Amino acid sequence: MENFTYFNPTKIEFGTGKEKLIGQHLQEHGIKKVLLCYGSERIKREGLFDLVSQSLAAKGIASVELGGIVSNPVISKVREGIVMAREHQVDAILSVGGGSVLDSVKAIAAGVCYHGDVWDLFVGKTGIQSALPLFAILTLAATGSEMNPAAVVTNEETKEKLFISAPPLFPRVSIVNPALMQGVSRDYLVYSASDVIAHLIESYFTATAFPKVQSRLVESLIYTVIETTETLLTNPADYEARSQFAWTSTLALNGLTFSGAGGFSYPNHAIEHSLSALFNVPHGAGLSVVMPAWMKWYLKQNRPQFARFAKHVFGGETPEEGIAALENWFNKIGTPTRLSQFGITEADLPTVVDNVQIYVQAFGIANIYTPEVVTDILKGAS
Repeated sequence: MENFTYFNPTKIEFGTGKEKLIGQHLQEHGIKKVLLCYGSERIKREGLFDLVSQSLAAKGIASVELGGIVSNPVISKVREGIVMAREHQVDAILSVGGGSVLDSVKAIAAGVCYHGDVWDLFVGKTGIQSALPLFAILTLAATGSEMNPAAVVTNEETKEKLFISAPPLFPRVSIVNPALMQGVSRDYLVYSASDVIAHLIESYFTATAFPKVQSRLVESLIYTVIETTETLLTNPADYEARSQFAWTSTLALNGLTFSGAGGFSYPNHAIEHSLSALFNVPHGAGLSVVMPAWMKWYLKQNRPQFARFAKHVFGGETPEEGIAALENWFNKIGTPTRLSQFGITEADLPTVVDNVQIYVQAFGIANIYTPEVVTDILKGAS
């Protein structure tokens, strides 16, 4: 194994009814006023907004509301949240929603403590030294944002989808109640499954050193995603499946799976970010298109690991069988596997390839994923 430091200060409160304790958690951290951020009106229709508001009020914590955060969150909404946080002098940010809300909240929390434009933090003009305290109640399992210090936001003007990551962006407390996720649509369930698998395979396949214990962990988690997704498609009310899916999503990107690994990268995310930035493709849906095409292109770089994947996840005998099995499973559950399913044609590829260069530069892999290579991969997904 490579040397590593594992650090994760986020406290996870997992299980039914845990959201009722949000006021207590904020009180324990000395919070007096919070910016309460959310996405759709679903949390109001299902009563979660009122429950959270009551929990805050019971502990004497004032709240200011910011709704309307969209999937593939945008920098304009982040800027709006920063203005509100400053005007109302809040001393913490609370996310009630999925990863898009939490990513926005992280950017708001960092932006409030920075005197320039928040986009500077995304393009690397300056580092993140501090942020307002963050808290989260999760209503969708996919991104793993509840237990990591990273956030991804799109600049709708420049068509760039970039990330920030810094220790101050770890949530202080994240509440994960799988019962709150029962209302997630079928589409977003399968997109979430794709997203979680993508988080797991990036280091698994690309690392120059990947310990067997980590391989076994990743394989187990992928198998759990497959098993629980199929159960939830049949019975969305299955709490046991929902809880295992949610915890797997958290484990996939909290730093545990790639501890001891070395030399890995995120090419699938780098390529998919262009699809989201240019065409507003749901992130997980874009990943299910990119992954099989990338795997076919990358196979020759790490055949032994692809053979492990085929054998231990799908019971296949060859690497090619494993790739085909994953693509077939994506088709089975109904998440896209072709660019044409988004209306993206071969005529669009030059624009996509140019945009991808922004992200491969950001991820430090532009020397590998040249325009010619990205074109080959995307043609394999057409």
